[in-house]
Amino acid sequence: MASVTTGGRTPLIAGNWKMNLNHLQAIAFVQKLAWSLKDARHDFGAVEVAVFPPFTDLRSVQTLVSGDKLQIAYGAQDVSQHASGAFTGEIAAPFLAQLDCAYVIIGHSERRTLHGETDEIVAAKTAAAIGAGVVPLICVGETAEDLETRGASAVPVAQLKVALASIPKGSDFVVAYEPVWAIGSGQAATPEQAQQVAKALRDTIAEHLGDEAAAATRILYGGSVKADNIAGFMRQADVDGALVGGASLDVEGFSAIARYQKHVGV
Repeated sequence: MASVTTGGRTPLIAGNWKMNLNHLQAIAFVQKLAWSLKDARHDFGAVEVAVFPPFTDLRSVQTLVSGDKLQIAYGAQDVSQHASGAFTGEIAAPFLAQLDCAYVIIGHSERRTLHGETDEIVAAKTAAAIGAGVVPLICVGETAEDLETRGASAVPVAQLKVALASIPKGSDFVVAYEPVWAIGSGQAATPEQAQQVAKALRDTIAEHLGDEAAAATRILYGGSVKADNIAGFMRQADVDGALVGGASLDVEGFSAIARYQKHVGV
């Protein structure tokens, strides 16, 4: 069974906790997740696992991961486009880098919808993360109305194009395709729909940054991902992992998603 997907990309299973779990709960959760994966002899070199706790949990998670030498990666759920200054409540990318955050989610649909983040803000945040040495996980996706009027890939591709303009060649980044109509609905896209959009996104990366960047960049699917549907997505040539929402708050469920190669043939 191959440990990497097409093109040699290591699959990434990422858990977005959203506004859930305080720092004490975060410590308990990461410990349990690490134990669960260790008991299952999970190969982190074959499938990377990352969690994205709230800002107030990050220092606790850092201390636990560092102290216990855990192989679980972690990141933040958002970042400021500014490096410092009079921006009350904002968190700068260098702050995340000092906490050893490997990743930061940028442009999640909830940030775009509830906080009015434009494609240009997403691009600025992407540049800020890369400048601080934190890998941006850039979210793109269409609403149900977009899907009906423009098709599945038009909006995600347009959103990604703006972000790509801020990414220097040679930079590491991850893209997550999250159809807005699937998030939290319990109704995931089909694996074929995810593949169609992931392929369009990879072609867009090739167009802007070259074939080598396109081949190296991981593209995730997000939107009602569960242990019983992850394998279908992972069979697709251009889907390299998942950005998991609600199911990432259940240790056993998230562990099962991360271990898709063992419990379901791929």
